[in-house]
Amino acid sequence: MEALIPVINKLQDVFNTVGADVIQLPQIAVVGTQSSGKSSVLESLVGKDLLPRGTGIVTRRPLILQLVHVDPEDKRKTGEENDPNVWKNGRLYKGVDGEEWGKFLHTKNKIYTDFDEIRQEIENETERVSGNNKGISDEPIHLKIFSPHVVNLTLVDLPGITKVPVGDQPKDIELQIRELILKYISNPNCIILAVTAANTDMATSEALKVAREVDPDGQHTKILIVQIDIQNIYKRVKKKKEKMTKCLNRSQLDINNKKSVADSIRDEHAFLQKKYPSLANRNGTKYLARTLNRLLMHHIRDCLPELKTRINVLAAQYQSLLSSYGEPVEDMSSTLLQLITKFATEYCNTIEGTAKYIETAELCGGARICYIFHETFGRTLESVDPLGGLTTIDVLTAIRNATGPRPALFVPEVSFELLVKRQVKRLEEPSLRCVELVHEEMQRIIQHCSNYSTQELLRFPKLHDAIVEVVTSLLRKRLPVTNEMVHNLVAIELAYINTKHPDFADACGLMNNNIEEQRRNRMRELPSAVPRDKMAGGAQGEQEGGSGTWRGMLKKGDEGQGEDKTKPQSSVLASPQKGYAVNLLDVPVPVARKLSAREQRDCEVIERLIKSYFLIVRKNIQDSVPKAVMHFLVNHVKDSLQSELVGQLYKPALLDDLLTESEDMAQRRNEAADMLKALQKASHVIAEIRETHLW
Repeated sequence: MEALIPVINKLQDVFNTVGADVIQLPQIAVVGTQSSGKSSVLESLVGKDLLPRGTGIVTRRPLILQLVHVDPEDKRKTGEENDPNVWKNGRLYKGVDGEEWGKFLHTKNKIYTDFDEIRQEIENETERVSGNNKGISDEPIHLKIFSPHVVNLTLVDLPGITKVPVGDQPKDIELQIRELILKYISNPNCIILAVTAANTDMATSEALKVAREVDPDGQHTKILIVQIDIQNIYKRVKKKKEKMTKCLNRSQLDINNKKSVADSIRDEHAFLQKKYPSLANRNGTKYLARTLNRLLMHHIRDCLPELKTRINVLAAQYQSLLSSYGEPVEDMSSTLLQLITKFATEYCNTIEGTAKYIETAELCGGARICYIFHETFGRTLESVDPLGGLTTIDVLTAIRNATGPRPALFVPEVSFELLVKRQVKRLEEPSLRCVELVHEEMQRIIQHCSNYSTQELLRFPKLHDAIVEVVTSLLRKRLPVTNEMVHNLVAIELAYINTKHPDFADACGLMNNNIEEQRRNRMRELPSAVPRDKMAGGAQGEQEGGSGTWRGMLKKGDEGQGEDKTKPQSSVLASPQKGYAVNLLDVPVPVARKLSAREQRDCEVIERLIKSYFLIVRKNIQDSVPKAVMHFLVNHVKDSLQSELVGQLYKPALLDDLLTESEDMAQRRNEAADMLKALQKASHVIAEIRETHLW
């Protein structure tokens, strides 16, 4: 399993090159408060003074520290393929002596053999990103240490937890540090090394509090107790049963006196052997290094299957993403023609319902047009009342106005035509609204095709805008033509009222039978003094007028027949009483009295005829308007779309402008290509692990 940590380090290097954090690699994050001894622990593991020191927040950026164990006799010390800085006869190619050195990611292949320079570079890089006002940044510093005195280990040193901002630190510095720590330790593949000073009550340890937020059961948390003032700290923790490791760090006095880390480790071992021999083999810096090494290896082994799956899934996703960005354009003419043809095809397929990307959240394209025709438009027409806005008084007034100055024996046909045209005209507005709704849906299909079907257009925003403009212009040109046709459909119905329509004749026949029966009933009620010849003559005239026809159905009886003539008629048009002058301007147009039985029957006849004929026209409109919209708008756009696009856009002078990629498209394509390359390389690295390495 010793080979697992170098594998993770390789993966870390692979993903560092693309600057992405898409893979949560197994790692150990060091968490603690300010001045808790975190830096001393890390330096003890390295065996060198390499971290900045001072008051306040010193660690202001995450430091990803990779320790790589090397053997001077090995010719591949860096563990990196094709690395020019390899050992040759105990020396570096570039002539740099030494068995220990460091490398930063941001300085590429520069080698640091002086650890004071490493410390200075950490300080410089921290101030470059985080500034010099003690602010923090979540952008990590990557440092590799190659040494024969270290074990293979990867650690993340995080800023120390603080409560009160000092100097010109941000007021929310505590919150910033807390969010930064949680960002790293929330990684499910992260082991938390909670560093706590031995003179601190663990019940109030800030490091443990933060660790328990993401690891309440302590499955991924290891407690490290360090002591700073070299008092009898071990007596306090000797009897504790918790699984924790104790280390003896250098005191501040030792640091001031420039006591080396190596001397401190040697003194620590001697102190433990002398004072606490029973604890010596389970505590101290060397034990901590071995424990962390073993812990990380087992953790990597457990995470490896899921990590391999995650890398393969991401590789497939980035391959698809890269394909969607397309290749750089070489043949502009061919590319432009292909994009135009593809858009036109997808637009027509969306209308026909054969598009590759079918919307599942809502109706779209042809299905929505069908819904508009048969649900929206159909139900709107059905909701139109044939007699809506038409009162009995309106009907009676129309009948009287159509008779002129002479009282009529029959209901005039002109009154029926006048009123039925008024009702049929009401069908024009919903018909035009149907055209508008279909036009809007045709416009929406453009966006649908851009988002789902022809993502290549996103590469070329100018071409996309030009295509949208051409299609929109085509739809705009077809809109008035379609509206005119729909308007004509209603005008055609208004131009000729076909009373010989078969459906209307059937309705008239039924009504005529009812009126004939009512006429006979009135004849039986006539006084015996009325001559039969007159009565017969009236019947004969009625028959001559067309019994069973329009006039036969509308023939009137004598006004007031069957009524008590002794009762006064209360009409505003009655003769004025004596002593009163008649003011003709006061004569009202509408009738303000109760209708007589004959007037009521006349109005009912007209209303029934209007309703019957209106239903016939409404049925015609409901059938003809969708056909007109399909012919003049939908099908015309489908048939002429590609030729319109080619004629407007396929021009040599427009090629360079239309096929100009968006500013960030090339960058996104390069980033996707780099990430895909990194994922493929990572997959290759993991594939090299043999089963024997896992045990």
